[in-house]
Amino acid sequence: MTETEKGIGILRLSLIAVAVGVVTGIVAILFRWLIAVLHNALLLGTLSVEEPTRQLTPLGPWGAGVILVPVLGGLGVVFLVRNFAPEARGGGVPEVMDAIYYREGQIRPKVAVVKSLASALSIGSGASVGREGPIIQIGSAFGSSVAQALGLAAWQRITLLACGAGAGIAATFNTPLGGVMFAIELMMPEVSARTFLPVVLATGTATYIGRLFYGADPLFFVAFAALPEVEPLNAARMAGFVAVGLLCGIGAYAFVRLLAFFDSLFGRLPLNAYLQHALGMAVVGVAMYVLALAYGHYLIEGTGHATIQAVLGGEITAVTMLAVLFVAKLFATAISLGSGAAGGIFSPALLLGGTLGGLLAAVLDTLWPDAGFTVPEFAIVGMAAMIGGATGAAMTAIVTIFELTRDYNIIVPMILATALAIGIRRVFSAESIYTIKLAARGHYIPKERHTNMFLVRHADEVMDTEIVYLPASLDRSSALRMVEAMEAPPRFILLHRGNRLVGATSHQLLAAPPEAGTGEAAQEAIPRLPYVLAEPEDILNDVMQRLGSEEAELALVVEGRARPRVGEVCGLISPDDVGQEVLRSFQEGGEIASSHRDGG
Repeated sequence: MTETEKGIGILRLSLIAVAVGVVTGIVAILFRWLIAVLHNALLLGTLSVEEPTRQLTPLGPWGAGVILVPVLGGLGVVFLVRNFAPEARGGGVPEVMDAIYYREGQIRPKVAVVKSLASALSIGSGASVGREGPIIQIGSAFGSSVAQALGLAAWQRITLLACGAGAGIAATFNTPLGGVMFAIELMMPEVSARTFLPVVLATGTATYIGRLFYGADPLFFVAFAALPEVEPLNAARMAGFVAVGLLCGIGAYAFVRLLAFFDSLFGRLPLNAYLQHALGMAVVGVAMYVLALAYGHYLIEGTGHATIQAVLGGEITAVTMLAVLFVAKLFATAISLGSGAAGGIFSPALLLGGTLGGLLAAVLDTLWPDAGFTVPEFAIVGMAAMIGGATGAAMTAIVTIFELTRDYNIIVPMILATALAIGIRRVFSAESIYTIKLAARGHYIPKERHTNMFLVRHADEVMDTEIVYLPASLDRSSALRMVEAMEAPPRFILLHRGNRLVGATSHQLLAAPPEAGTGEAAQEAIPRLPYVLAEPEDILNDVMQRLGSEEAELALVVEGRARPRVGEVCGLISPDDVGQEVLRSFQEGGEIASSHRDGG
């Protein structure tokens, strides 16, 4: 811990988490009002804060001119992002995960302001994005900023960041349990009493603040009555739910890959950022107008919550319309985010899953009308499966969809379909909708990470920078004499021939007697250690996996993965170094707990 970082007791950290929840809840309300004002002004030509959450947007007064609305909004988004906070571009969640694992939980305070304005403009002008990603990033930025202002330790900074993320999704969807699960599955490298309690307090507080303004009703109402099932699901319906999981797994993979494709495609276009985004938003605008001509509503603009409600309410059940909505929303979302919109991925995934599940139900009901296939029921299961498949967060998907609909009858089909969707997507893509963007820039998020905060330490934070080189031409005895003649004999020694690095050894290995039965030449040769390469920004989780998979005893930290030359090695890491870092992180947690017991 540096001199500028300090630990505080769990009680104080929890009180700060409550404050983060209060502020995030209030900001979520203001953010929704801002989206409503821009949506009503830009698409309907009226000045109002009324949210069209459950009502499809009527056609505005612009006619074909609505095509230009997303374009004009997009130009404003690019201006804000390019000039004030580049990290405000995109979904928000990948940027928060990057801050946790590669910037020790540090997010610039102004990101919250820029993200609010840019995302409200994107959503309000019709870009096919959600509001949950922005509020997650906004809440995370506030939690991180508070921790930085107080000079808290890295693990506490990350905990408060996770508090803001969980509080953000809880407040925007009225899903306190979903917010907690989101923070646990996607944000927190460590789940323990010292991290879990603050997150629960923050999400609960934010939910309460949101309910003071919007009530406790679920976000969506389902067409059929939520009465207890008196008999187990029949085989036909259960088979249908299995098919939903498989289909949504493929759909989630398509969503992940299409988003990555358009992100790369727009980045390669010989256009500046303004023209790239204007082109993408023009395509979205055309799609909105065509759908309005065909169905009387824009349907795919913004979060898509009203369209989801129409599916769950039994208003949209036609096979053709459900298929068109799935394809249109899929491409509109990928094009919006790929070209530069600021907004979330969660809400679009809800509509994709709802339309895909509903589409399957509509087809099955046509083939077997007496089997009990219903569009709303299959849409709910599809929503959970698509969210789980796309994000990899199974519990978040199941719990959140349950809270959004309050329908317990299909909890078992949701569990089954979500598990299948995640499995199918992982067969084709190891990266989720949140991590694929980070993987493209070489920032990999560990898949199994809930152990301890040491996982977010970087290689250059724990490496030994005292590096000693010896000629590889020396014999064992000469090398040992040279090492032991040094004032502080090093643990590890690198071997070179001229300017080339050819191996590594250790003081302990040099001093050990040769194995019995080895020849004279082998006894006099310098014994070598197997090693792997790592970069300064690699997190320790990755370094440990590399050491284990290669059965190596040393990691050489270098800039770039090319074989280093003499003088290019930044530092050395051994399993002992990693173990010491783990122990230090536990001791740090123990000191905080002791401080709390002593009244700190």
